[in-house]
Amino acid sequence: MDIVLEVVDTFGFDYAYAAILPAQPAPYSLKDGASNSTSPALSSPWQYSPSNSIFQLRPREAAYMSAWTRDNPIRQFVSLFLITWIAGALIYFIVSTLSYIFIFDKATFKHPKFLKNQVRMEIWQAVSAMPWMALMTAPFFFVEIQGYSKLYERTSEGPGSWYNWFQFPLFILFTDCFVYLIHRGLHHPAIYKHLHKAHHKWIMPTPYASIAFNPVDGFMQSLPYHVFPFVFPLQKFAYLGLFIFIQIWTVFIHDGEYVANSPLINGAACHTLHHLYFNYNYGQYTTLWDRLGGSYRKPNAELFSREAKMGKKEWERQVKEMEKVVLEVEGADDRTYGSGTSKKSQ
Repeated sequence: MDIVLEVVDTFGFDYAYAAILPAQPAPYSLKDGASNSTSPALSSPWQYSPSNSIFQLRPREAAYMSAWTRDNPIRQFVSLFLITWIAGALIYFIVSTLSYIFIFDKATFKHPKFLKNQVRMEIWQAVSAMPWMALMTAPFFFVEIQGYSKLYERTSEGPGSWYNWFQFPLFILFTDCFVYLIHRGLHHPAIYKHLHKAHHKWIMPTPYASIAFNPVDGFMQSLPYHVFPFVFPLQKFAYLGLFIFIQIWTVFIHDGEYVANSPLINGAACHTLHHLYFNYNYGQYTTLWDRLGGSYRKPNAELFSREAKMGKKEWERQVKEMEKVVLEVEGADDRTYGSGTSKKSQ
């Protein structure tokens, strides 16, 4: 994250901090002792240190014109919070909107369990959760840039060239396992109604439901991603790529396009069954941990036929089972569906 911070500081935050918290003029000139100098006086000397060896962004004058220099810990934390919030929001809206326009099947609007004003509610839930999730995430990024993680840049700093490739499946296996455990734990009756129910409001989700969580729920499910670089080595640029991949994947498993008819990949079809029937397919990327944990449910063949998956027969079957599960898990269904009623049976 120090790479992102350097880029954002150079092209934006240096100017913002200089304007909001300008450095005080020095009491005398460092050259001739004159008392009318307007040169910024830095409360502590700051020296530029590149975040990586691939590119360097030499600081501009603005980098030295704030009372909060780049190495100020409060500034760093505030900056990381804003970056996490704004970058997450941009990825969410760009990827979700593209998926919604070009991939999401609008026939889903006619599903008997599609909520009234659902897209608007999904977006509002996500937007409301974003700053809180960013606030809980920023401490991990802050500790990383202080040098306490196992992030590295050059191959010589890591375990070896073989690890440049091995880190990716290791990351997937580690995070998939612990997301599964956390996600399944969130379905415990003592926790579900307080945290995870907000995300299960969407029985037939759209791409905008991807981070429409209670913020504590969303943060808890992201924990494995942030813990990984403190347990295992991870190359810096790989980390940034994986961070973006996670958010894109989260949108894709909510897009309703069932292309991954695979016994291994936990795609949109598997995740739709989770939203419909609650107690299956807790995994994020693969079906491995669901299979080992006895919670895997194979998507039925009808879901991979565009005509069948949006047909009345399939919807009636889904509704009948879903209503039974909701009654067991939540009690009375308090959702308002497209018909304007709290429950709609077909």
